Amino acid sequence: MTWALIATKHLELRKRRGLVITAALLTAGIVVLVLGLRLIFHLTDPASNGPAGSPDIFSSLSNLLAEFGFLVAAAVGAAAGTTDLTDGVFRGLVITGRSRLALYLARIPAGLAVILPVIAVAFTVLCLVTSFAGTPQPTSVSVNGVSIPANFDQAELQGWIRQHPQLAAEAFLPGPAGPAGPTPGPTPGSSPAPAGAAASQPITVLYAEYTDDEISGSNPAINEMVKIGLWIELEVAVGFLAGLGLGSLTGQRTLTVIVLIGLEIIVTPILAAHVIPYFIDGQRLVVGVALDQLRPAALGAPGVSGGGGPGGPGRVLFGGRGALDIPLMPTWAMISVIVGWSVIGAWRMMTRDA
Repeated sequence: MTWALIATKHLELRKRRGLVITAALLTAGIVVLVLGLRLIFHLTDPASNGPAGSPDIFSSLSNLLAEFGFLVAAAVGAAAGTTDLTDGVFRGLVITGRSRLALYLARIPAGLAVILPVIAVAFTVLCLVTSFAGTPQPTSVSVNGVSIPANFDQAELQGWIRQHPQLAAEAFLPGPAGPAGPTPGPTPGSSPAPAGAAASQPITVLYAEYTDDEISGSNPAINEMVKIGLWIELEVAVGFLAGLGLGSLTGQRTLTVIVLIGLEIIVTPILAAHVIPYFIDGQRLVVGVALDQLRPAALGAPGVSGGGGPGGPGRVLFGGRGALDIPLMPTWAMISVIVGWSVIGAWRMMTRDA
């Protein structure tokens, strides 16, 4: 795999202007349109329209950018994996004696160089608007309608609960029994919660609920924005690898795009919504489920990702908190699932008849 080969594959993708323009419109275009309209509405009527940026808008557009970025990257990957076949030049490339594996691997940096900069520009615009044209950082956290000062650590929250037992009782209501069972009691080695609000709950549980509400109501800090940006770029890169691998396997771009759209929009939400007994490992083979456990905490909804949800805190990278209900898989298994989607394409290219 040489630089000239990578540059050639990159040029082949860039010359598909329709594909590149569509990719830009469905990613950066959506972000610029939504934030641009919000800026205009706020400037013309600030009394009725809030600031352009807010924690909810940031979270929604980040998740939207990840979803659309995955699908767009899959389309670019499918084009990269089928270009030689559809153009009828695959046989000529093989006859030259160039390594088939090198031909396949050259498509990866060439395709990522097309799609990743577009996503980076879109996310940078989102971060700038959120930071400089967004709502000011709140000084308090609303927990079940009760205002608690922001930026408490665990000890400070415990002290506040002791000083305000009535407010604490309203804020930290004992949770009803759900799929995971009743609210857990104190765990060995943890400080018990003060008497009053939820005496049966350890302070660690109360602090987790407090931090979840704090995250959802505040603009992400710079380090959180970096983590979210890296996670989105990873999501897009994996989407490209999935499209490249499946496109090389099938040899048909349209079929590949349809399959991956159905997988991402239909199959993944259905499989991720419920734990199917004796089929958990099969559910984990879906690339969206594997990626979700890397989701940064700032994008997780309280009660779903971090707030005592079934996923719990992620164990790898970024402090991710999976928003789906599937139990977290080992790190090696997650990497194997992600890499496996591209390996099948490399295997097919090396065994395909010229």
